[in-house]
Amino acid sequence: MFSSVLTGAVSGMTFAQIAICAGGALACGLLIGILYHHYANISRAFSVTVILMPLLVMAVIILVNGNLGVGVAVAGSFSLVRFRSVPGKASDIGVIFLTVAAGLACGMGYVTFAFVITAIACAAGLLAIHFPFLQPDAQQRYITIQIPEDLNYADAFHDIFDTYTRSAVLQDVRTVRMGMLYELHYTAVLKDSGKEQEMINAIRTRNGNLLVRLSLHSDSVNEL
Repeated sequence: MFSSVLTGAVSGMTFAQIAICAGGALACGLLIGILYHHYANISRAFSVTVILMPLLVMAVIILVNGNLGVGVAVAGSFSLVRFRSVPGKASDIGVIFLTVAAGLACGMGYVTFAFVITAIACAAGLLAIHFPFLQPDAQQRYITIQIPEDLNYADAFHDIFDTYTRSAVLQDVRTVRMGMLYELHYTAVLKDSGKEQEMINAIRTRNGNLLVRLSLHSDSVNEL
């Protein structure tokens, strides 16, 4: 069941053998790409890349006659180029490695193994994202506040946060506008999400009507 469908070098392979490996790699890529596109906020271009990656890796492995060392060095370096210049999510690189693994298996002729490992990984991912303890707190917010440089940010908003949040932690401080302003980034858990606007108005009164932003996702840290 898990034996290789390939025998010998590329010159000795039949069209049917190559078609089986290519079809298996493409099927694995489609399964991974469609599921990841559905459950993650990714671009269409990245979805297409995920779908085609197993097929490309399979082709590289076949061309190097099953030499895994050479194949991984070539295919792996190209697949990770994206992460040298564009900040990505940890899940992105995990999906890339899954597509590479499926492509390696198909390139060695172990198409059934590729299907099984892809199905197990996708099923595990689907279960994981539905686990209650992995879900973010519905009341959690990321708050960005700009204040004048002469305002002491250490305790400037403690009373406001005590009123409207269960917890508020200052995560990051930076200067903006040529050092004329401080920009504070908090992670907070609200007591009542219906009072978001009331809290924002209180902060605006305190910081002189400068920038106040609430979001569900942090924009101050690049995740990989």
